[in-house]
Amino acid sequence: MSASFLDHYYRQNVFGISAAEFVWGLGLPVVVESTFLQLFVKSLGGSGLALGMIPVFFFIGISIFALLASYMTDGLIFKRRAVILLHLISGMSLILFGLLLFGLGPGPHVLAVFFGCYAVFSICVGMTLPVWLNYLVKIFSEEKSVPGLATMMIAQNAAKLISSLVILKVVERYAFDLEASAVVFLSVGGLFVMGSLCFLFTHETAEVPSHPQRRRPSFVVFVRTAIGHMRHNRNFLIFLGSDLELHIVVTVISFYAAYATEYGGIHPAVAAGVFVGLIYAGAIFSNIVLGTLGWLSLKQKTMASKAGAITAVLLLAIWNAPASFYLASFLLGASRGTRMIVFAPAVKKLSGLADATPYFAVAPVLTLPLVTGLPLACGTFLDRMPGLGGDAYRIVFLSLALLLGLTLICAWRTDFAPS
Repeated sequence: MSASFLDHYYRQNVFGISAAEFVWGLGLPVVVESTFLQLFVKSLGGSGLALGMIPVFFFIGISIFALLASYMTDGLIFKRRAVILLHLISGMSLILFGLLLFGLGPGPHVLAVFFGCYAVFSICVGMTLPVWLNYLVKIFSEEKSVPGLATMMIAQNAAKLISSLVILKVVERYAFDLEASAVVFLSVGGLFVMGSLCFLFTHETAEVPSHPQRRRPSFVVFVRTAIGHMRHNRNFLIFLGSDLELHIVVTVISFYAAYATEYGGIHPAVAAGVFVGLIYAGAIFSNIVLGTLGWLSLKQKTMASKAGAITAVLLLAIWNAPASFYLASFLLGASRGTRMIVFAPAVKKLSGLADATPYFAVAPVLTLPLVTGLPLACGTFLDRMPGLGGDAYRIVFLSLALLLGLTLICAWRTDFAPS
């Protein structure tokens, strides 16, 4: 498909995906990389291990079930219908949890129900991600991909910023009352359902093959073929090592609000709302500077993401003051915002494939042992070292900063202009 033909629909597609992500962005701060969820689980009596389980459930969902979705949509020439359907199901899973909360009284069973419903949500999002990511890079030319995704992420992060202010007011007024929380989850699910329909505004184009389509291989053959292709793509494997930054940053986000409220003198409403707002302010900043304005190359953007994350985590480890939490939140957001606009184009480019869906789906499975073990190890350490107090958190953050340094080395060694 020629770049000029794809660029003909550029504005229409930017509008469609930006509208979808704006509406989704209004709900994402509650359920993904969320300080709200940390404090919600804490209010239910959750331990450090329980906090670590939040990203573990999410990582398993976006790893194993992403692979299933990739296989089911393999060979589909047009994928917009699958993108819409999978987004709709994700929203319905949160509506289910909101309805269940209305019927539950206080007690330990609420925590079990939460993790059950969050597991369903993570599975749904996991099945959505690889199809969505491949769709995004498919409807733009290579030259327009980063600016288009940057506009989309600006819309999403602006909505997240608005949502963080709403969360701040809700927590200030209701704390984590079950009925109020039920309304929050119902609202988020409803927003996700409405946002899914905005993909109808996008225009999907594809080259229809003149020859009969190949028969879909078995699931085992599909996975083995994808892994075999990656195994011989050393450059991509190095990049995959650099992308572990995402999971390390998510682990940090999963614990630092609890650290701030327990040992930093930060009010829970501030941690649930202001921290999130600063995260998304940082993301918007990076989307504009590195995406819309086009500063730095793809490799430099990737390295800047790691450098920002390292700085943020070191701030949390060595400076226990409100200013350090605020600045770290902004830098974590800038890091996440940068990663979101470079990941899909980088995978598409480094894969060398016209349809990179298998790469988007299989890559998370390869890193699954580390990304699930990391938050569980951090949570277990915090539970077993209560005598260390805030020092236990600082040890965790210093360890994570060291791991982030290794991802920076991987980014530096990745060739983003393969021959």
